[in-house]
Amino acid sequence: MMTTQEQNISKTIPNQYPPIIDAAAKMQAINVDVWFGQKQVLKSVNLTVKPNTVTAIIGPSGCGKSTFLRCFNRMHELVPNAKMAGQILLDGENIYSRQIDPVQIRRRVGMVFQKPNPFPTMSIYDNVAAGLKLTGVKKDKNLDEIVRHSLERATLWEEVKEDLKKPGTSISGGQQQRLCIARAIALQPEVILMDEPCSALDPIATAKIEKLVTELKQDYAVVIVTHNMQQASRVSDYTAFMYLGELIEVGETRQIFENPKNKLTEKYITGEFG
Repeated sequence: MMTTQEQNISKTIPNQYPPIIDAAAKMQAINVDVWFGQKQVLKSVNLTVKPNTVTAIIGPSGCGKSTFLRCFNRMHELVPNAKMAGQILLDGENIYSRQIDPVQIRRRVGMVFQKPNPFPTMSIYDNVAAGLKLTGVKKDKNLDEIVRHSLERATLWEEVKEDLKKPGTSISGGQQQRLCIARAIALQPEVILMDEPCSALDPIATAKIEKLVTELKQDYAVVIVTHNMQQASRVSDYTAFMYLGELIEVGETRQIFENPKNKLTEKYITGEFG
């Protein structure tokens, strides 16, 4: 049941944000609807993710940000009674096609979660190598090189190179999050999804993750969900604002924060609700 404020605000939500057609898109969501049981949580969401960019998804808690993010690598399917309609394209191919293996999609589209989740029984080295071993890369020089490169790419190598045999949980929270990013990078994905990756971190660790995010777009398309609007403005090239399961507005980050086109976006950015 919506509050009176939500009912009044919802009147300004467009019925459907028009699809964005972009032949150069890395990923594209087209009219995405999602239900959990009988409850619809996403309504005709359209979004284009360009290569070598950071796209931030912002909006109040419960608006569907994380659910939408998980649609990009089919992780929402792991939730009981979840159902999705619409298309999500990766290099123009619908990842929800019956011919597509979701495991392969999750390799091409990596995920970093809100809380650092290194495998507690594994060493730092084995945390990075875990996915590689599952896909057939054996412990040899090639594996060592990939682990080192992944840790370097996550700006963690210099901090842990003498401690690779220590448990992944023995390092700080910020280092654990970068370890999880290294684990994702090791599989050589094309897109990296981040679900509020800094929400459990202190300001110093957050600054390191934000710097890493801006560096990662050199090689990947990055999509980040964040409740922190200042963070979105610092790290992203494009920002999408969601409310009550709908995409209200998307555009270049500077335009969204300085000159939003939708009144609802303006009210959220200026703190009138949220």
